[in-house]
Amino acid sequence: MTSTMQSITRDPLLAIAKGLLWFLMASMVIGIAACLVAIPLLLLFQSDISAEMAKEMPLFLPQFYWVVSAILVVAAVLCGVLFRIFQLLKRIVGTVADGDPFVPDNAARLTQMAWLSLVVQLLGLPLSGLGAWINHIGEGHTRIETMGGISGNGLLLMLILFILARVFRKGAEMRAELEGTV
Repeated sequence: MTSTMQSITRDPLLAIAKGLLWFLMASMVIGIAACLVAIPLLLLFQSDISAEMAKEMPLFLPQFYWVVSAILVVAAVLCGVLFRIFQLLKRIVGTVADGDPFVPDNAARLTQMAWLSLVVQLLGLPLSGLGAWINHIGEGHTRIETMGGISGNGLLLMLILFILARVFRKGAEMRAELEGTV
C-alpha cells in the first residue's frame, strides 16, 4: 500500500474530501456539456419553444433566445471556473494526504483559487442582469428566481484564500529555512 493510500485510510475526512471533489468536478463537466448542448437545441427548436412560450408569456420577445443563450454561455464558463477551483483544491488535499501541505505550489494554488473566486463573483453580475431581463419581459406571468451579483460570502472566501496563500507561502519559506539550518 502506498503512503498516500495509508494516509487516506487513516484519515477518512481526506478520503471523503477527495471523493466529494471528484463528484463536484464531474458535475461541472456535465454542467458544461449540458449548457453547450442546450444552446444549439434552443436555436434549433426555436419555433416549437416560441409556441409554448407564447401561451405563458403574451409579451414574449424573439430576443429571449439570445438572452437564454447568453445565460447558457456564462453558465458554461462559470462551471469551467468552478471545475478549476475544485481541481486545485483536490491537489491541495493530495498534498495534505501526502503529509506535506506547506509547499510553494499550494500557495500558488490558493492564490489562483482566490482570483478564480473573484471571477465567479463577476460572472454572477451578467447572470443576474440577464435573469432580471427575462423576469421583466415575463412580468405578471412566469417568474424565474434569479441569483447572481456580488456575494459578501464570495468576497469573504476570496479574502480568506488570499490570506491562506500567504500563510502557506510563509510556511513553505520557514520549512525551507529550517531544512537549510539542519
